[in-house]
Amino acid sequence: MTFAHNVRAVRKQKGLTLQALSERCGVSRSMLSQIERGEKNPTIQVACQIAAGLGVTLSELLGEHEPKEIIMIKKEERYVYCDEESGFERHLLSPVFPGQPIEFILNIIPPGQQSGVFPPHPKGTKEYIAVAAGTLRIVLGDRHYDLREGDSLYYDAACEHQLINTGQEECRYYLIIHSPASKT
Repeated sequence: MTFAHNVRAVRKQKGLTLQALSERCGVSRSMLSQIERGEKNPTIQVACQIAAGLGVTLSELLGEHEPKEIIMIKKEERYVYCDEESGFERHLLSPVFPGQPIEFILNIIPPGQQSGVFPPHPKGTKEYIAVAAGTLRIVLGDRHYDLREGDSLYYDAACEHQLINTGQEECRYYLIIHSPASKT
């Protein structure tokens, strides 16, 4: 229920109505209402659209926001978001708190599945991807890049992007998102 609670809290903190957020993120008002009440679990793509509409990262909506000097995140304690439709898993490996410009993530995509199209991140956001296992197609606007185990890619994420497992086995890749300083 943390995601639902955080969406509502950030929306209210920013003074947005459900309708205003709907217009910003392209998710219907009724769907947003169901998500905030914990009645619906959005796909990874919809969750990212909501985060973009709120001007925060998906990790901020998923995690706690209490900074500490040293933070250990045990495997069983990490925040994991699983898209029930595709099986896409997002494992947050870094702590989350306001102003943190770096997110470290392990994504797992089942064979033949994809992320859906992510909306552009704010200008200045960079993504770094390293494939640990399997194959991954990264679609950036009208171009695509095919990566295999051991390959990496860096790009400006201020464009629509999509991640597709083109192989016959699970794809695991590490993602680092470096965001510009957020303005509240």
